[in-house]
Amino acid sequence: MREQLRGVDANLLLSLHALLEERNLTHAGERMTMSQPAMSGALARLRKHFDDELLVRAGRGFELSPLAEELRPRVAEAVEAAEALLGNQRDFDPASSTKRFAVSMSEYAMTVIARPLTRAFADQAPGCTLALDPLDVRRDQIETQLMRRDLVVAPLGFEFPGRTQPVFTDHLVCLVARDHPMMRDGALSLDDLRRMPHAVAEFGAAGDRRRPLELAVEAQGLADRNVLVQVTSLLTLPFAVAGTDMCAFVPSRLARRCTAILDLVVADTPVDPVRITESAHWHPRREKDPAVVWLRHLLHDVAVDLEDELD
Repeated sequence: MREQLRGVDANLLLSLHALLEERNLTHAGERMTMSQPAMSGALARLRKHFDDELLVRAGRGFELSPLAEELRPRVAEAVEAAEALLGNQRDFDPASSTKRFAVSMSEYAMTVIARPLTRAFADQAPGCTLALDPLDVRRDQIETQLMRRDLVVAPLGFEFPGRTQPVFTDHLVCLVARDHPMMRDGALSLDDLRRMPHAVAEFGAAGDRRRPLELAVEAQGLADRNVLVQVTSLLTLPFAVAGTDMCAFVPSRLARRCTAILDLVVADTPVDPVRITESAHWHPRREKDPAVVWLRHLLHDVAVDLEDELD
């Protein structure tokens, strides 16, 4: 197998790496800035070289052949070694570049930073494009997202591997209907919180990926709270609570946007504020990529403005 890899030229090796990671001709082509016909041609040459299908049709997508599964870590190692040898010194000029950046982030993070980040892009990198897609917190998808994206923005607590840079902070507040019958002088007691129904956001099947924030709330005497409604999107919690006798703990930035339009209020509670830190995560092999370094710096500048807003 090593002899077969040695016979692959550098351009085909990079195409092979993209195909094995993306398992999709279109996505691999976008990653390599190649058209789909050109990527199809590269796959045809690779199939001929290895005398193997490499990508096998499965429904509407592709799966890796047994040989491709065996090749994948070796190809990744070869590409990383080449980048280390060359020092990864590709120039990046945001003013003239046409690079397509790919960033995954939680839905909540998207509501907070998507607008200021895209505005900064338009100002500093007018020729670049920014593809934002929702974060997938399933355990079997985390490493894949890190490999495929320039950055992943997610809350601390999901144990993402790789490198990390804090982006912005927030804290949880308790949302209830403005005329909630249990409210006294704008406050709820711990006993009230135990007795009243809650709406919570959980991710994954059978609680595979519980929100660290929900666990932190439960640790403060609410482990036996009455969970009446469970949703899969944090952004839907205020809508689930509106007009009901339920409560929900949501980030304060989200609460501020929803209270007036949904006739909700933030209740004072004896629960200590649960801190949220949304952070950028990236694969170690992108540590010195000039374009990704620039993106991290841009995100840092956006984050500073966001923290000033909260203050």
